[in-house]
Amino acid sequence: MSRIAVVFTGGTISMLPDPETGAAVPSLDGAAILDRVPELHALAELEAVDWGLVPASHLSLGQILDLARLIETTLHRAEVDGLVVVQGTDTMEETAFAFDLLVGGDKPVVVTGAMRNAADSAWDGADNLSAAIRVAASQQWRGAGTLVVMGGSVLPADDATKLHSQADDAFGAPNAGRLEVRGARRRLERIPESAAEPVFLVTASVGLVGARVRELAILGQREMVI
Repeated sequence: MSRIAVVFTGGTISMLPDPETGAAVPSLDGAAILDRVPELHALAELEAVDWGLVPASHLSLGQILDLARLIETTLHRAEVDGLVVVQGTDTMEETAFAFDLLVGGDKPVVVTGAMRNAADSAWDGADNLSAAIRVAASQQWRGAGTLVVMGGSVLPADDATKLHSQADDAFGAPNAGRLEVRGARRRLERIPESAAEPVFLVTASVGLVGARVRELAILGQREMVI
């Protein structure tokens, strides 16, 4: 039986309503989530790794780098055959793409989560976890790079996109479609020592005449994408 590390970071899949406000907040650690889906243990030997309880929208570049280092260190262990990252969906496409670039080796890395919180009667976390673990444990996906598994789809990290804010099958790959076969991957040779400086995105439009660019330059912004 394959041994799969499951890294829990928080997100909607871990959320329960706050007793005072009623708002859904990250609450369940890895053990609690796995206890809700005992049949997962029949798919692989699971190793729960609790990284944190963070909404995906709160993840920083530094934290994404920390996660990439954790993934690579874990996969370097001979007894680990693959790894699943469980996180929120708001930044899933960004983190998955980062892992695809930064993490070396050919062991499967799968990113998954849920669109519904753990108190929802139609919680989709169980199905997504099951599918993600199956993919991570399969020899078919070795060397395929980082994959996003959500709503019954296996998607390449470099094209996975959140297309809907509420649907269970919110993710798609507009250009590549579902990833059915292994393909070429791109990655950096090493993980940077620190996060990069923030880069501003400037949308060009008629009448902009460089004003926004000059303002950012005056404020000391050294990098921007137009």
